[in-house]
Amino acid sequence: MRKLLLKLSLNLIAMLPLALAQVIGSVFGLLAYICSKHYRSLFRPQYESVVSAHKLSFRLWDAIQASGMLFSDSLWIWRNPHKALQLVEVQNWDLVESAINEGHGLVMLTPHLGGFEIIPRVLAQHFPATILYRPSRQEWLNEVVEEGRAYPNMHFVPTNLYGVRQMTRALSRGEAIGILPDQVPSGGEGVWVPFFGRPAYTTPLPARLANRNNTPVVMFTAKRKGIGKGWLMQATRLAPLSEDATTAATELNVAIENAVLIAPEQFIWSYNRYKHPTGAELPPHI
Repeated sequence: MRKLLLKLSLNLIAMLPLALAQVIGSVFGLLAYICSKHYRSLFRPQYESVVSAHKLSFRLWDAIQASGMLFSDSLWIWRNPHKALQLVEVQNWDLVESAINEGHGLVMLTPHLGGFEIIPRVLAQHFPATILYRPSRQEWLNEVVEEGRAYPNMHFVPTNLYGVRQMTRALSRGEAIGILPDQVPSGGEGVWVPFFGRPAYTTPLPARLANRNNTPVVMFTAKRKGIGKGWLMQATRLAPLSEDATTAATELNVAIENAVLIAPEQFIWSYNRYKHPTGAELPPHI
C-alpha cells in the first residue's frame, strides 16, 4: 500500500504545472535536509567546500531547495516531454551537429544538474541515443523510473557488460550514447582521482568508448532558468581524452567540475561522490 501511495504521489506531482511541481520539489528538498542528519552530513560539507574553494557566494538554502527541484524536474520531464521540450533553450547546437556528422557517433555526458533529464530527449529529436543507467535496488522505484524515462529514439541499457556492448554497437552505427559521469562506479570499474580536491572513485568508461574510434565527447548541462521557466541547455566539446585510464578519469572530473560551476546550487550535493565502493582499492591520500 505504501509503495502504491508513493507511486500515485509521484505521478500527481508530474501532472501539475511545472512551476507548482518545482515549488513542491523545493519543499521536499527542505524537508529532506531538516529531517535527515545523514542527508545534511553529505550535503553541506560537499557544497560548502566547493563554493569556499572557488570563492563563490554561499547560498546553502537555495541549493537545498534546488536539490528537491532536481527530483521534481525529472518527474515532470518524464511525464510531459513535449511540454518540456518547448521550455528548453538550446545553445551551441551547431557544435553537437558537427560532432555527430563526423560519423563516429557521440559520447554524451550529463551530470546530475538542473533538468538533466531533458538533454537526451533533445538529442532524440535528431538521432537515436543509447543511455547507460543504474537500476534502482527498489523494484517499485525502478518501475517508476523506467516508465518515466521511456521515450522514442531513446534506448536505456543497464550498467553491466550487456549495456557496454549495446553502447559500443550504437557508436559503431554512428549514434549517440549517454553516460552520467558523476556516479560512483562499482568496485573494480573505476580509478581514484581528484574531484574538487578529494579522491573520488571515477569511471574511465567514456574515454575507453570514445577512444575506440575517435568518437567526439560532449559535456551537456541543463541549468534551471527559474521557477516554471524551463532550462538552458549548453554543450561543450571536450578535447580527446587520454588513453591512460587514470589520466582520462582526471580529465573527465575536471570537465565535470567546470560543468558544475556553471550552476553550483543546482548540483546533486546530497550524493556521496566520495564513497568507497565494495571491491575497490583504498583511496590514496591526496
